Amino acid sequence: MSAIPAGLAIRFKRWDGNADLPIPAYASAGAAGFDLRAHVPDEAPLTLKPGARAMVPTGFSVAVPDGYEMQVRPRSGLAFKNGVTVVNAPGTVDSDYRGQVCVLLINLGEEDFTIRRGDRVAQGVIAAAPQWPLVEVEDLDETDRGAGGFGSTGV
Repeated sequence: MSAIPAGLAIRFKRWDGNADLPIPAYASAGAAGFDLRAHVPDEAPLTLKPGARAMVPTGFSVAVPDGYEMQVRPRSGLAFKNGVTVVNAPGTVDSDYRGQVCVLLINLGEEDFTIRRGDRVAQGVIAAAPQWPLVEVEDLDETDRGAGGFGSTGV
């Protein structure tokens, strides 16, 4: 397990109307991602028809430390069982963003999929995201692969 730099923590701010939902949490001791839950009204669950996409609020804002990002990734069970995944996987929450975290879901399955309040809809993973110097050059170093693109290294 890699060490978390001293003094760093991921801080979540609860939005109004969200007192009943737990803050994002890891489901097991070895989990890489923490669960993000749907903050939709009890009386108005969200139904995703096949092929439809929606922005699902979580009811939380997050403060990610400088030099890191929060990746919003699909939950494997939703993808496997229902064909529901994150459209822009992984989505990125930058360290300077303080708005509500939302999850962009799409239903690639064949059946309607209903999202209810508190459903675990995605997972968040904290990853290093340093800002590298970006420079323009005349030439790049040569490699064996060169400009070979999609599928160029075989199946």
